[in-house]
Amino acid sequence: MEIIQIYTDGSCLGNPGPGGWGAILLYKKSKKILQGNDPETTNNRMELMAAIKGLETVKRPLPIHVFTDSSYVKDGITKWLKGWVRNGWKTANKKPVKNQDLWEQLAALEAKHDVVWNWVKAHNGNKYNEEVDDLARNAAEKLKDD
Repeated sequence: MEIIQIYTDGSCLGNPGPGGWGAILLYKKSKKILQGNDPETTNNRMELMAAIKGLETVKRPLPIHVFTDSSYVKDGITKWLKGWVRNGWKTANKKPVKNQDLWEQLAALEAKHDVVWNWVKAHNGNKYNEEVDDLARNAAEKLKDD
C-alpha cells in the first residue's frame, strides 16, 4: 500500500512576529514542496499551518504519515484534542485553548484520512526535517526583508 509522507515545520522571527511554514509531501516517486508565511503570528500557529496545508493538499482519502518536530502539534492532535472538545475548548486549567481555529481545521482534515503522527527530533540530520525547517525559516525571513 502506498503511503503519503508529509514533513512539516513552522518558524517565527520573534514570538509573535513574522512567521513561515513549510511542508514536503512524498508520494511514490514524487515530491511536492509547500511554503507560506504570515506577517504577525506565533511559532505554534506556523507549526499548525504547515500540517494543515500539507493535509489540505491530499485530495482523496489515503494513508498519511505526518512527521513534525513539534510536540505541541503531535500531542495536541493525538492526546489533548478530545479533551478540549469535550470540555468546550477549555484546557485542563479551564482556560480557552489557544489556536482553536487551527485545531478545528486540523481535526477536520485528519478525519478525512488515516493519519499516523510521528515526532522527529529537530536539527538531528533528518533530511526532510532539515529541508522543511529551511522552507519555514526562509518564508519568515522573506517578510523581514520587505
